Amino acid sequence: MHWADAIGPSGEEAVVSATAEQGSGQGGNLSLLRNHNASLVLDLLRKAGENGISRPEIADYTGLTPQAVSKITARLRDAGLLTEAGRHPSTGGKPRTALRLEPSAAYAVGVQLDRDEMTAVLLDLSGSRVATRAVSADLGAGPDVVTDQVADQVRALLAQSLGAGPGGTPRLRAAGFPDAGERSRARHEPEGPVNPADEGGDGDEGAARVLGVGVAMPGPLDHREGVPLRVTGYPEWDGYRLRDELASRLGLPVALDKDTNAAALGMLLQGESGSFAYVHLGTGIGAGLVLEGSVYRGVRTGAGEFGHQVVQLDGPSCACGKRGCLEALCLAAIARGDVAEAARVLAVGVTNLAELLDIDQVLLGGRAVAAAEAEFVRGVRGALRSRTHLMVAPAGGSAYRIAEGAAQLVLAPVFGRTETPAGLRMR
Repeated sequence: MHWADAIGPSGEEAVVSATAEQGSGQGGNLSLLRNHNASLVLDLLRKAGENGISRPEIADYTGLTPQAVSKITARLRDAGLLTEAGRHPSTGGKPRTALRLEPSAAYAVGVQLDRDEMTAVLLDLSGSRVATRAVSADLGAGPDVVTDQVADQVRALLAQSLGAGPGGTPRLRAAGFPDAGERSRARHEPEGPVNPADEGGDGDEGAARVLGVGVAMPGPLDHREGVPLRVTGYPEWDGYRLRDELASRLGLPVALDKDTNAAALGMLLQGESGSFAYVHLGTGIGAGLVLEGSVYRGVRTGAGEFGHQVVQLDGPSCACGKRGCLEALCLAAIARGDVAEAARVLAVGVTNLAELLDIDQVLLGGRAVAAAEAEFVRGVRGALRSRTHLMVAPAGGSAYRIAEGAAQLVLAPVFGRTETPAGLRMR
């Protein structure tokens, strides 16, 4: 069974209790939301980890009937997406069989494309990092050159991790997306022939199932169209169809988003909740915004250009064309070794953000923060103490936070944990 078919509705699980509440984590009417229940089950399996979760527990959490849960889990098992994880003790009767996600059932690639380096990671279905590649890069080399480099690194990563077929080409087949309808496929058909083996069937035995590639880069950009806009300092990227070009080169679905949004999405999937901002200080400054548990991109997906708020009217010129931008002032302070001044300037921007959006916390990250984490956190926290009740903390977690978040652009829709994959360029 093709794994995308395993999460479509059929039979009894398409009819759920009239008391099941959508939006509360319980199963919904699948005539309105096609794969909602299968995604709920997969997400529970993901959260349960190695210990797994039993079918009765799944029914309790989702509000689905036991019969519906049995049918959904049977299809997921037949597709290789779950396996048994031993027995759970029961309060009465025989022990319950626990089910867990099968991490090797599918994979996703995440790429962080920074101004001066490129990092690619491979995540399995559980979100664990399997492999990493990092190389120097230069956005100034031009879009076509850089896109070729990204494609080469993705191929090398997959060959290194999942094995290669004849001539060193990775043996892959693109797995389907749970929420991608026929209209999306028709709109985003790639150039060139499609190998029938990629579509499932007898020809793909032993081939690794790759969901797609997520790319995270500095903004501004159009997430829905997969197009960078006027990336600060690199106007040649404006309007370049990066998502489409990369999908055409790789023959895999591709999603494009801002680096800070990708990081914020990854944090959500790791358990952060509420409303928060991830503020990234590296080769530039940006913010990923999470409002009431969802990544906020704005009407045109351009929200979070945090570094280009003007904080000094007669300040120095910024590469974006304005004067007195927070990014220009903060990076200048870092360049001369004045971390205290950089933290003070950053605190001005964070205060503006907190008072505008009334968020719960700000998480600081990026290579500049990592080099002086305590000083930045202390400086920003100190400046805010008398003005807001905002919590300021280091983002923590993986050094590959953005690349891993980019892979989650592809993984998260499988678990119903993000908006519909309108930003994907399907193969």
